[in-house]
Amino acid sequence: MPAPVGPYSPLVLAGPLAVCSGQLGLRPGASGPELVPGGTGPEATQALANVAEVLAEAGLGWEDVVKVTVFLTDMADYQELNRRYAEALGPARPARTVVAVAGLPLGAKVEVEVWARLPQDPADPKR
Repeated sequence: MPAPVGPYSPLVLAGPLAVCSGQLGLRPGASGPELVPGGTGPEATQALANVAEVLAEAGLGWEDVVKVTVFLTDMADYQELNRRYAEALGPARPARTVVAVAGLPLGAKVEVEVWARLPQDPADPKR
């Protein structure tokens, strides 16, 4: 998983929730993080894989996700996004919003952020 490209945390725990910062279709490169080639489809696949990796580091998976926000620079790519999204999430179907944006960091075409619920901890009534 590539390092963040800005001053932020990939995941923050907030009470019963885990908030995953927006993930781009980045992979580690020789001189730092680089976008995967090929445009929206491959970027979406990589961004979703990056989200899954961030979630897994917290012991979470797509079944724990309650909200996804996807940012696209071109809504003409909506169907391609849906195809890649369905492949990545399997049967999980969290609430989702897709927003068209004028631009994303590093010239990316897609960015994905998620909110997930942490498992109930009977010893901690706040979770």
